[in-house]
Amino acid sequence: MKIIDGKATAAEIKSEIAKEVAEMIDIGKDVPHLAAILIGNDPASQTYVSGKEKSCKEVGFISSLYKFPADISEKELIKVVDFINKDDEINGLIVQLPLPDHINVNKIIESIDPSKDVDGFHPLNVGKMVLNLPTYLPATPYGILQLFERYNIETVGKNCVVLGRSNIVGTPISILMSRKAYPGNCTVTVCHSKTKNLEKICRSADILIAAIGTPGFVTADMVKKDAVVIDVGIHRVKSTVTKSGYKLVGDVKFDEVSKKCSYITPVPGGVGPMTIVSLLRNTLKAAKKEVYK
Repeated sequence: MKIIDGKATAAEIKSEIAKEVAEMIDIGKDVPHLAAILIGNDPASQTYVSGKEKSCKEVGFISSLYKFPADISEKELIKVVDFINKDDEINGLIVQLPLPDHINVNKIIESIDPSKDVDGFHPLNVGKMVLNLPTYLPATPYGILQLFERYNIETVGKNCVVLGRSNIVGTPISILMSRKAYPGNCTVTVCHSKTKNLEKICRSADILIAAIGTPGFVTADMVKKDAVVIDVGIHRVKSTVTKSGYKLVGDVKFDEVSKKCSYITPVPGGVGPMTIVSLLRNTLKAAKKEVYK
């Protein structure tokens, strides 16, 4: 069994991005600029956004944070998005999710200029992803693909089972893994809460991607020997063995599953660090006009 070290891989990619930014500065090009909109005081969202700001600083990007109270109106938020859309100095824009209930998430995503949608959520960019055209891939699925590449994990002709069908992870990674490309060229099955014979389907997987949102959902009896297991889940659960009184776990029971598989991502330190680094890569693409000329 080999542990896929997302933290080390992310550090390696950040170093490559920082080198590219330095080269851009040397030839007089503008530094990439990522803007984030944060609504309300959700602790997880605040942590994630501060992680993005820190990562931007590490690679030499400019980062801007637009912070608003939870009661901001949908109309006002769209005005802010429009203002950033028109700012030529900003290359990438992310609106941190989730948003308050009174705001229509799809309406906000559709209001973002597709050329600045470095989260890869705009319908135009999702359509380009499906057609295998140059675009910004959603950050977490993009991070998973990079882990397959960096670890030279074979995907061609493999059975890939995806647990979960969210628009952020499950659905896009299922599309990417089925595309005629590497990583990809898999036979993909998407499972969810209504799937029958779930355990049996999981046991057929050469590659199992768990993004179902339930702590410890995947157990050893659901995984076949030498499978590749990618754990996207991250949950804060109570613990009697840590000072803080809690620990972070994934959708996979790591201790028992890791004994059966060939590769596995840990939680924390697996997919998580790759999500932010993928956002940086998309922002670099936006600054270099690689997708939208």
